[in-house]
Amino acid sequence: MSASVLSLNVGAPQPNTAKKVGTTGIGKVPVESVEVRAPGPKHGGLGSGLVGDFLGDTRHHGGDTQAVYAFAREELDWWAAELGRDLPSGMFGENLTTTGLDVDGALVGEVWEVGDEVVLEVCGPRIPCSTFTARMGESGWAKRFAARGRTGAYLSVVAPGTVRSGDAVVVRSRPDHDITVPVTFRAFMGDLDAARRVLDSGCLVEAEAAELRDMVERRTPAGVELDA
Repeated sequence: MSASVLSLNVGAPQPNTAKKVGTTGIGKVPVESVEVRAPGPKHGGLGSGLVGDFLGDTRHHGGDTQAVYAFAREELDWWAAELGRDLPSGMFGENLTTTGLDVDGALVGEVWEVGDEVVLEVCGPRIPCSTFTARMGESGWAKRFAARGRTGAYLSVVAPGTVRSGDAVVVRSRPDHDITVPVTFRAFMGDLDAARRVLDSGCLVEAEAAELRDMVERRTPAGVELDA
């Protein structure tokens, strides 16, 4: 089966009791088409990479390396069976609900063509937050989601344009390392071996690499030398 955008989703401002910012755009609803562009830096930029998509917590979300969030419909279906409830496309706050695409098998730095114009690059995993937990209303949701380890992928915008529901998704290129989105997620969740693999690959942008290096240094016992 060829890969495609099953549902294209954007969010409007809604009340958010889980964070002090007070509003959230996690409640995404399907649209037929949307303009996609690079939003700029996380702090002071445009937020989402999708025009008209609202982000409430711009301290932790949005910016060029989190411009677009993709999640596989197949994974949503797995969770629907696990939880015994319907999970419509967009439920996890994703902009692109894909079908026929192994989103969580993607390598950091992998490049996707979406439709006729847009080119996206895989940047890393989604880290579950309190807003996500509140939306799901499931006990221990963040821990359950993290334990599954299939978070979907954040993407940057390499080439802007219009994305339409039903557009084909083609993996145009893959880097020569073996760092997948789940490996990167484990790294940021504190797995030191995964973190060192990710850092050694050089696949992260410098700001995220610096954050990960700091975590490794803080958690490495005194007297243990780190690889250069």
